[in-house]
Amino acid sequence: MTKIAFAVAFCLGVIAAPALARYAAPPQQAEDAALAVKFRETLAAAERGDANAQYNLGQTYRQGHGVPQDAAQAVAWWRKAADQGHADAQFDLGMMYVRGRGVAQDDAEAEAWWRKAADQGHAEAQYNLAWMYARGRGVPQDDAQAVAWWRKAADQGHARAQNHLAGMYWQGHSIPQDDAQAVAWWRKAADQGVATAQFNLGWMYQKGHGIPRDDTQAVAWYRKAADQGVAAAQYNLGLMYQDGHGVPRDDAQAVAWYRKAADQGVAAAQCDLGQMYQKGQGIVQDDAQAVAWWRKAADQGHADAQYYLGQMYQIGQGIVQDDAQAVAWYRKAADQGVASAQYNLGGMYARGQGIPQDYAQAVAWFLKAADQGIASAQYNLGVMYQQGHGVPQDDAQVVAWWRKAADQGHAHAQYYLGQMYEKGQGIPQDYAQAVAWYRKAADQGDAAAQFNLGLMYQEGHGVPRDDAQAVAWYRKAADQGEAVAQYNLGWMYQKGHGVPRDDAQAVAWYRKAADQGDAAAQYSLGWMYQNGHGFPRDDAQAVAWYRKAADQGNTNAQEILRTMEAAGLLK
Repeated sequence: MTKIAFAVAFCLGVIAAPALARYAAPPQQAEDAALAVKFRETLAAAERGDANAQYNLGQTYRQGHGVPQDAAQAVAWWRKAADQGHADAQFDLGMMYVRGRGVAQDDAEAEAWWRKAADQGHAEAQYNLAWMYARGRGVPQDDAQAVAWWRKAADQGHARAQNHLAGMYWQGHSIPQDDAQAVAWWRKAADQGVATAQFNLGWMYQKGHGIPRDDTQAVAWYRKAADQGVAAAQYNLGLMYQDGHGVPRDDAQAVAWYRKAADQGVAAAQCDLGQMYQKGQGIVQDDAQAVAWWRKAADQGHADAQYYLGQMYQIGQGIVQDDAQAVAWYRKAADQGVASAQYNLGGMYARGQGIPQDYAQAVAWFLKAADQGIASAQYNLGVMYQQGHGVPQDDAQVVAWWRKAADQGHAHAQYYLGQMYEKGQGIPQDYAQAVAWYRKAADQGDAAAQFNLGLMYQEGHGVPRDDAQAVAWYRKAADQGEAVAQYNLGWMYQKGHGVPRDDAQAVAWYRKAADQGDAAAQYSLGWMYQNGHGFPRDDAQAVAWYRKAADQGNTNAQEILRTMEAAGLLK
C-alpha cells in the first residue's frame, strides 16, 4: 500500500501564559517577619499609586503567596497598574478576561487590554492579539491583522510568533505564499526549540520547498521534534529509517519510531507498525500483533488498516477466520475509496462469501476498483460481461475491459484478449493481434498462452508456420504441466515436426498428459503400446490406456476397442 502522505503541522496553539512574577515573593509563613514587612511595604506602595507595586500585589493575590488566593483582588490591582500604562499588568489583565477569572469572561475586554500592552511593544501581548485576529475572538477575523501582529512579536524574537508567521507564509494567508520565507521563520523558531517548527522545517527539507531538498537535514530536524514528543515527527522519522532516506535503512529503528507515534495514537503509525509485525521487518513476525495494531488504526478510520484487517479476517491469519468480518472491514475501506478493498468486496459478493451472493453488487464494486485502475478488477468485469453475471452478456464490453487490464500487463487478460481476436468474438477476427496478445501473456509465463502461441506457429495463423517455434512454446507450457501442450509436444516428437523424430520422447510426453487425464494422450499412449513404438509392444497396456480414453468419450479409442473385441482380442 502507498505510504501515508507527510503533513505539515500548523496550528494556532494556545494563548500565551502570564509572565512569572517580577518581584520578591511575599511571606509564606506568618512568623517570617522580614518578608511580612516587605509585603506591607509593597501594599503601602501600591496604595500610594506605585504601578510596579500594584502589579506585584496582583501577582501575589493570583498566586496566593502569603495571602488567600483571590482572582478578583488580582484583577483589581492589575487594573490599577494597567490604567497607569503598566504593560505586564495590561497583558495579565487581558489573560483574566479571556479566561473569565476574577471577572466575567469577555474577549473584547481581553483584546482591548492586550492591544494596550502590544502597542507598548509587549511581545506576548502582540502574539495573543494576533491569535485573537486569527480566531476572530473579540475582533472580526482578520488574517492580515494576525500576520501584522505576529510579525511584530516575531521581530522581537518571540518563538511561537515566528512559528505562526512561517505558517502564514506557507499557506499564503493574507500574504503572498512564500516557501523561502516560511523556511526562514521556521528556522528561527526551531532554533529556539519550538517543536512544531522543527517538524515543519524537517518537512520543508524533505520536500525541497523553499530550500534545496536534503534528507539528512530533514532527519536531523525530525529527530529534534521527535525527541520533544511530536508524534508526526516520530512517524516521519520512522518512514525515513524504513526507506533509507537521510539515514541508513534500519527497520528496527523504523519500528521504534513508529511505536512512539503509534502509542500517541497516530493512525498511520499504527498501520505501518502492523505491517512491520506482519512482514517481520525490524521485529519478530507476529500476525496477532499486526492485527492488534491494524485494529487500533482501523477504529480511527484509517482506510488502509481497515483493508488489511479485512484481509486477516478473510484468510484467518492472526485472528479466527470470519468472512462476515472481512466483508465488514472491506466495506469500510471501500467506502473510503481503497481500490483493493473495493476489488475484494466485489469478489466476496461474486462468491457469496460472508454475504449473500449478489452479482450486481459484485459488478458495482469491481467497477469502482476498475475505474481506479485495478487490473484484476478490470479483468473480472470482463468475466462478468462474458458470463452475463450482474450485467447483460456483452462481448464488446468483455473486450473493452480485458484490453484495459491487458494494457496494464495482466497476463490472463492478455491471454483471453488473444482468444477474442482469434475467434473474432466481440471484435473482428485478427490472428496477428491474437498472436501479439498471446505472446505478451506467454512472456509472463502464462502456460495457456504459451500453448496457444505454439498452436498459432504450428498452424501458421498470424505468423509464418514454424514447427520449431511451435515446439519451443509447447515445451514451455508442457514444463508448467499444461496437459494439452504435453500431448502436442509428444505428437511433434512422434511425427518429427520441429524436432527429430523420437518415439521415446513422444511416449514420455504422452504419459505426462495421460496421467493428467488427457483423453487424446491416453489414446496415443495406447496406440504406442499396441504398435511397439517407444517401448516393446504390450497389448494389455494398450487396452488399459484405450479404456481410459474411451471412458472419457474418445471415439478413436472406442472404435479400436470395438474392433479388438470383435477380433476376440479383449479378455
